[in-house]
Parts: sequence; structure tokens; C-alpha cells
Amino acid sequence: MAIPLLICDDSAMSRKMVKRSLPPEWDVEVTMAGNGIEGLEAIRSGKGEVVFLDLTMPELDGYGVLESIKTESLKCLVIVISADIQPEAQERVLGLGALAFIKKPINSDKLKTTLKEYGLLD
Repeated sequence: MAIPLLICDDSAMSRKMVKRSLPPEWDVEVTMAGNGIEGLEAIRSGKGEVVFLDLTMPELDGYGVLESIKTESLKCLVIVISADIQPEAQERVLGLGALAFIKKPINSDKLKTTLKEYGLLD
């Protein structure tokens, strides 16, 4: 059965790049969200068991999404994909419950390694 995967990023180009970087053998059903509010709605409705989350977005940023996931005890695994690679940002997202941090532009090999590391891909 396909894993519900949410790609949450305000850039349509970034969402497409992430989708193209997915391992072809990974059985996922992809949902896209253009901001944190749309992303949270998708997670609440079961469309994001695994979430690829950008940090810098309008309306509700990635930090806000992570805080809401934690506050509401939503069941999902979050991997942050962001150009903000400052150590403080990485520490903060991991502290808020993100599994991992991958820098943009996304590298498909790094993504595959990260998915395997967390048991999301055989």
C-alpha cells in the first residue's frame, strides 16, 4: 500500500524537483501543499504520513508547522528540506521533532540514503 507523502513548499519548482528526486521504487501517493496551513490540513486529513517540509513559506512557516504537529500530536514523520542550512535552524527543527534535515537543492542520492536510514525505504 502506498505511503501518503506530503511535499510542503511554497515554490512550485521546488515541489516538482523534490517529486522528481523520489526513488522510483518508493511506493508513495504524493500530495502537494504551497504553505504551512495547506500542509497542516493535508496532514490532519491523512495525506501526510511522511512530510517533506520547507522552512521559509508564507502564512505559516515550517517551524510553525512543526510546532502544530507537536502540539496536536499528529502522527507523521517530517524531513525538512530547506536552503536555510544554518546550524541553529537545523538544531531547532530537530528539537521540534523533525527526523532529518536535507539542504536544497535536493540531491536524490542524499534523499534515498536518508529514507533508508529511517526505515522508510528498503
